[in-house]
Amino acid sequence: MYVCGLVIPVPEENLERYRAWAETSAAFFRDYGCLEVVESWEDVIPTGQHTDFRRAVAAKPGEKIVLAWQIWPDKAFFEAAEEKMHLDPRMELAEAPPFDARRLILGGFQPIATFKASDSWAQGHG
Repeated sequence: MYVCGLVIPVPEENLERYRAWAETSAAFFRDYGCLEVVESWEDVIPTGQHTDFRRAVAAKPGEKIVLAWQIWPDKAFFEAAEEKMHLDPRMELAEAPPFDARRLILGGFQPIATFKASDSWAQGHG
C-alpha cells in the first residue's frame, strides 16, 4: 500500500465545485489503479501555537481546509500511474481546480502500520 496525501485550501463558496472536481478526479485516478480516495472538508481546525493546517497552506480568510488521501497498491505502481496520467490527454482537457493549486501540500507516504475498527485493539471502544 502507498498513500498520497494532500492538504488543500479551498474557498468556502467553492464546496460544491470542489466536490464535483474531486469526483471527476477520483474517477480518473481509479482508471489508473487508485484503490481509494477520501476527500474531507474542514470541520474543526485548531489554531496551533507554532503551526497548523491553515498556516501550512497559507489559507486566506474564507478558505476551508481539505484533507485528502489516495490509496495506491504500492509506490512503484503509483509512480508508473503518475507518469501515465501526465501523458493522458484528459489532463489537458480537465477543468481548472476550484482552488489555488500553488498552495496545496502533496506528499507520498509509506505506511508503517494500519489499524481498523475490526482489529482487536478497537474491541469495546465504540
